[in-house]
Amino acid sequence: MHPRDPQPRALAQVAAMLRDDALIAYPTDTGYAFGAHLDSHTAADRIRRIRGLSERHHFTLVCADFAQLGQFVYLDNRQFRAIKSATPGPYTFILPATKEVPRRLAHPKKKTVGVRIPSHPVALALVRELGEPLLSSTFLLPGSQDPPTEAWTIKEELDHVIDAVIDAGEVGPELTTVVDWSGPDPEVVRVGAGDPERFS
Repeated sequence: MHPRDPQPRALAQVAAMLRDDALIAYPTDTGYAFGAHLDSHTAADRIRRIRGLSERHHFTLVCADFAQLGQFVYLDNRQFRAIKSATPGPYTFILPATKEVPRRLAHPKKKTVGVRIPSHPVALALVRELGEPLLSSTFLLPGSQDPPTEAWTIKEELDHVIDAVIDAGEVGPELTTVVDWSGPDPEVVRVGAGDPERFS
């Protein structure tokens, strides 16, 4: 897929696969990620198995814009201003989930979920084509420190456990900076590509 101007037909094909319960790997501004339809009843467990994650793992909803993000998490005015100024970009924000988030995807005790708006054209175009957020998780395998940067390595290693890989060229290997804002003040819980200073 073209990295800056993805082809509409290819996007439509991938969106149809996602609606049919596929689990894919797709490029973001901070490396490749797992992607699935929000309503998928199998994807979350498949990702947990592949990555070796517990039930407490925060999944991320990748959104096309701030209007979409606001449907799935609760934001006060301070959070709204700070997060809007940092997106699109390499940040993931953990916030209280609204009732729009399927219960199985929110943190079982905290009722929170991760959200982000990436700056990669393919990721944004795919979410727009789908018409709703993409259930997502960093493509980090057990024992790895960084997500893969090229699609062919994912296909070679995991072709038997995921349904498709979107090849849009090489992407950066950095992780997102994760900001937990489920309490009164933001807490940077992982430092990545996004400048943590603006939330510390």
